[in-house]
Amino acid sequence: MSNVSKEAPITGAAGGRGVLSHVGAFLVLLAFALLAFAHLSNATESLVPAAAPTDGKTVEVAISNFTFTPNELTIAPGTTVKWVNHDDIPHLVAEKALAFKSQALDTNDSFSFTFTKPGDVEYFCVLHPHMIGKITVKAAAT
Repeated sequence: MSNVSKEAPITGAAGGRGVLSHVGAFLVLLAFALLAFAHLSNATESLVPAAAPTDGKTVEVAISNFTFTPNELTIAPGTTVKWVNHDDIPHLVAEKALAFKSQALDTNDSFSFTFTKPGDVEYFCVLHPHMIGKITVKAAAT
């Protein structure tokens, strides 16, 4: 007779260790993806030249209560848009294709970008992706 016993594998709530390791691996990958995203902005900023406004006009977009106000805006080419963070937590404004991206904006920090080419520009907060906005750059009718 043998005194060796075999234990059954742990399953259920006690066996959730596998799930936790998968969640941990996902969070590590997410952190690396965010770091890679931050480094991409430096390479893409030169794709869209930042010309001085043709009319000197600056339009402000307020960041408040996890929203961009106004969240849709129509401007002329050469207009500068200035985002100002009025929330108590940081926000990071970025164009969907990374034509521009701010640094993390603390309370009362701002970021400006001058739009030179006609078209629709969609942007969001990298830290809170549900925060979205749209800028339409329209040339004056001739």
